[in-house]
Amino acid sequence: MKKNILIPNLKPSEFDDYLFAGWRAPISGFYDRFHVSRIEDYKNHLTLPLLPHRRSVCFFIFLTKGKVIRSKGLSNYEIIPDSFFFLAADQITSLEYVSPDAEGFYCHFLPEIFNHSALKIDFEYDFPFFQITGEPLLKVSDKERVMQLLHILENENYKNREDRFGVIPLYLHALLSELKLQLEPTGQKIKNASAHLTQRYKNALSEFIYDKKTVAEFADYLAVTPNHLHKCIKTTTGKSAHHLLEDMRILEAKVLLKQTNLTIGEIAFKIGRFEPSDFSRFFRINTGITPSAYRQG
Repeated sequence: MKKNILIPNLKPSEFDDYLFAGWRAPISGFYDRFHVSRIEDYKNHLTLPLLPHRRSVCFFIFLTKGKVIRSKGLSNYEIIPDSFFFLAADQITSLEYVSPDAEGFYCHFLPEIFNHSALKIDFEYDFPFFQITGEPLLKVSDKERVMQLLHILENENYKNREDRFGVIPLYLHALLSELKLQLEPTGQKIKNASAHLTQRYKNALSEFIYDKKTVAEFADYLAVTPNHLHKCIKTTTGKSAHHLLEDMRILEAKVLLKQTNLTIGEIAFKIGRFEPSDFSRFFRINTGITPSAYRQG
């Protein structure tokens, strides 16, 4: 993605206004760098469904009970007990559903905390579940070891001691390394070539939506013909490749409308070089409301 493209995101200190209706979560002095909490402690305060947004931090959810539905780009994922959901910073996500009995852990962190004298890691390479093309769901095979490390991290967060912050990256690294050893991806498994190409197309849309403007450009990037791409997407999703491209543009537009002060004209140009009137019509046809109404809602 081009470096001069604005990629808006929410910092942890901005979460409360976006996530909760007037409620404020108890936070530590290092909340913007690391935080872990119990899902059952905050789920009843969430404003659902949570609109598409980007965050400045990586995060994961580990569910011990109930069900949660979250998105990564254009794909929805159902999180069930003993499963993790991972998302890297700057990726679009939304929260669709949290069951009344949901329990587990939520954790966010800045990857920069691993710039530690005792650690030498390549974050995305070492932990592939955080890659934009990675499978975000993981079913654990040894829950006891995972829970031990989560409890340690929870305790360190509760202590809220800056002089102990240096141990948090070490415990977090231990947890993520343990999960890598238990790697058993679940959820949206790739069953055939069409499904595989469809997922690659969705990943490409998430990564290059500002750089590539047509299905033909994406097909060229994926080294297939536009016709073959259309057939595979239609077989897998029932939608056309162009329809998914429009879905991604709408998703980006929603984030820009809510998380930036860009004018509607600037957003129209950024996501597809639309004229403002054409963009407003496109947005209304796909969402049922105007861009201005969405921004104000």
